[in-house]
Amino acid sequence: MKPVIGVMPLFDEEKDSIWMVPGYMEGIRRAGGIPLIIPLRCEGEDLGQLNDICAGYLFTGGHDVDPHLYGEEPDELCGRINNARDELEKRVFDMAWEMDKAVFGICRGLQIMNVFLGGTLYQDLPTQYVCARAGNAGMVDHHMCAPYDRACHQVDILPDTPLRRVLGRTEMGVNSYHHQGIKALAPGLRAMAAAEDGLVEGVYAPDKRFIQAVQWHPEFMGAGDADAAKIFEGFIKGCS
Repeated sequence: MKPVIGVMPLFDEEKDSIWMVPGYMEGIRRAGGIPLIIPLRCEGEDLGQLNDICAGYLFTGGHDVDPHLYGEEPDELCGRINNARDELEKRVFDMAWEMDKAVFGICRGLQIMNVFLGGTLYQDLPTQYVCARAGNAGMVDHHMCAPYDRACHQVDILPDTPLRRVLGRTEMGVNSYHHQGIKALAPGLRAMAAAEDGLVEGVYAPDKRFIQAVQWHPEFMGAGDADAAKIFEGFIKGCS
């Protein structure tokens, strides 16, 4: 049987509606899973019943993470937050962590997983992130313009990590559409990819069966992109 993957919902405040980027669903489907969008408001027995049929979870992109979750007041450049989504994802992540179920995060998914495990974020990279290298050397554009199915900067894939094993390469070009990022890496996570400016762009939990996340967007890369396909396939394999 194909594994059912619970997908964290996106939310549109203007339309007061849940929506979804097709690439998330197609990435799961092409990799051999069955995507299922989790309701924004779901808890208790309802969430437990859904968890019984979900082999893993995809934490999608979207809203900024509420800075209060990592002990900060929102900066004026922090974007729109959605407390209902933060709360849903906390319940799902805690449940998956406790039961050792597979979780894969993309963009916001990486950021909120880091926060849930005790890490912090830069609320706005352009104004808060200082490159570890001298001057502006190595700084990259983390917020590209459309189209998004192309690489805009490189990441180094760190040795002896799940991503290195899945892709079999030391670096790759990635798309990038985010203004927040990991500041302090959570104690339970390890880096598995980093941008040219030193920003952590891929993480995993070494003590869990499959807890991984990337900062870029494989869901936008399309069916013909081999690296994106391998990333989704690795996730689905991790659900078994």
